[in-house]
Amino acid sequence: MEKPSDHSEPSDQDHAEGLHINESEEPLIHWLHVIIRLCVRALAVLMTLVIIWSVADVAWVLYQRAIASPVWLLNVNDILASFGAFMVTLIAIEIFHNIILYLRDDLLHVKLVLATALMAIARKVIVLDYKELEPEYIWATAAIVFAVSIGYWLVARKTP
Repeated sequence: MEKPSDHSEPSDQDHAEGLHINESEEPLIHWLHVIIRLCVRALAVLMTLVIIWSVADVAWVLYQRAIASPVWLLNVNDILASFGAFMVTLIAIEIFHNIILYLRDDLLHVKLVLATALMAIARKVIVLDYKELEPEYIWATAAIVFAVSIGYWLVARKTP
């Protein structure tokens, strides 16, 4: 009877695609990971402050637009400025989620980064002033949206 091999085949679940280092054997790597995790926690706190500031900015933008003459009447530019402020806040929240999820080792972070990129591109598309842009810029933006969307779809298909 053939003896099973001691070397297991790398699975799709391996950390960093088979680049996992046993931290108990490498104390330096362990302490570097500790430092990085502390930095990620500090970034999470700072991003929370940015989100609070961003929400206050959204409220301020809406207030400023609402009290401008004519009072309580928003034109298209005011609405686009409000959408831009909202989207910046939503992007900050997505980045916060990315920061928190970086603390987990069992996730493929590419999907999170692509989702945030899609959100940022969507914000850009929403606030574009098409009257002022060259057609090449619009086509380039469409190509970026398409490429990031396809990338996200491919990664999402592979990961549960």
